[in-house]
Amino acid sequence: MSKNVLVTGAAGFIGANFAEYFVNKHPDYNVIVLDKLTYAGNLDNLKKVMDKITFVKGDICDFDLVLDLFKKYEINGVIHFAAESHVDNSIKNPFVFTHTNVIGTHTLLEAAKQVWGEGSPNKFVHISTDEVYGSLTDGEGYFTEKSPIKPSSPYSASKASSDLIAFAYYHTFKMNVNVTNCSNNYGPYQHNEKLIPHMIKLALNDQKLPVYGEGLNIRDWLYVEDHCEAIDLVFHNGVAGERYNIGGHNEKRNIEIVKLILKRLNKPESLIEHVADRKGHDYRYAIDPTKIHNELGWLPKTKFENGIVKTIDWYLANPEWLK
Repeated sequence: MSKNVLVTGAAGFIGANFAEYFVNKHPDYNVIVLDKLTYAGNLDNLKKVMDKITFVKGDICDFDLVLDLFKKYEINGVIHFAAESHVDNSIKNPFVFTHTNVIGTHTLLEAAKQVWGEGSPNKFVHISTDEVYGSLTDGEGYFTEKSPIKPSSPYSASKASSDLIAFAYYHTFKMNVNVTNCSNNYGPYQHNEKLIPHMIKLALNDQKLPVYGEGLNIRDWLYVEDHCEAIDLVFHNGVAGERYNIGGHNEKRNIEIVKLILKRLNKPESLIEHVADRKGHDYRYAIDPTKIHNELGWLPKTKFENGIVKTIDWYLANPEWLK
């Protein structure tokens, strides 16, 4: 049987890195990419693999389109990245996040169920975030797959909802579903609204770098290629109905990241400007990846100190991604 995989949102940051990783590692797969090409989607992200994929511009919320794609391309696997993902945007316009992240995920699951049938072995991997777990304190340990779901923002609430819909299709319709919850990704192709490329862009232009509050909020950082390897393992070997946390064991305060970028670019710390904190700003995210390590043999390979240098240097070599 041919291997026809639908990858949604692959013109975005993580999806583009995954598409590049996947087609090079698995040339026997036919990869169909569905992307709406919103502001965060960029076809240039896929230019290295455009001759190896089938690209379809479209909305994951368009049920007729999605159903037609499943039938036309005989889709027998889904890796679902497509999402609205910027917390600040979700505070300004939360309805967009509910529509795309919840309705879009539900649309894909229902189309898969209708075409594959209940109990199908075909795999559906839903890519989510550690933000569904809420926030940790300094001494609180790590998020595990059994941590309570306590989202804080409209973005994380919409992702938590889509996680639950995916699990509902596993429990009710016996679909071969996995959910992955990752920590903050960084690396090539990331949209410049996100912390690392945003700060690189501002620093290169000698503009002020706005830091929320004192910059003491902590995030666990995961190099995007390590994340792609983990998703590939879940797609091929993940146990049906299981959630897998994917973390980098690289906790850094936001202010550390900003100062590191300034140092690498030989810019003064006087460019840092502390601004009013974000509404409902989660203090700390940290993931325990023990389960995916024990079950699938995955561990992150990239130390943050190396990955951040590779990332900064990539943006210096590809300044068009900062425009």
